[in-house]
Amino acid sequence: MRTQTAELTALENRQLPVQAKLAAAWTSFIFLYLYVDYLGLYKPGVINEILAGSIHGFDIGPTFVGMALTLLAIPILMVMLSMTLPARVNRTINLVVATLYIPFTIYNAAGESWDWAYFYGLSIGLEVLLLAFILRAAWTWPRTASSSMADLVEPSRSQIHMGR
Repeated sequence: MRTQTAELTALENRQLPVQAKLAAAWTSFIFLYLYVDYLGLYKPGVINEILAGSIHGFDIGPTFVGMALTLLAIPILMVMLSMTLPARVNRTINLVVATLYIPFTIYNAAGESWDWAYFYGLSIGLEVLLLAFILRAAWTWPRTASSSMADLVEPSRSQIHMGR
């Protein structure tokens, strides 16, 4: 009996556009952001605090809920903006928003007990790593040579013929 073995080949590693990397990172950030808030509801006393009308010392009301929605809507919109904005604006907005979210993310551990250090260390660590990825991807956004610079490097045929 004869068996055929497939020739082993390397897997193709296609380069993703920066926009797709940014959108994927913001999507992951949102999932972490939401699940950390959701799992935080399991901490003893949190539901009672919410029922009493406050959370983390802030009164729950239209202003608090509106601010919470705003803070969540920004990374949600970053998914769409990262895929649709022109490169220069896209890069700038990603750098600004990711930079602003780092201290906000770290603030979530303020006043928490050491009993929850693993939970907050892991969640904040992962969120900060994603934000660092966003910053790196935006900062190192590939550039194209300007047309005048490209002409110096590789002149077009019309420039070669004119030089005769």
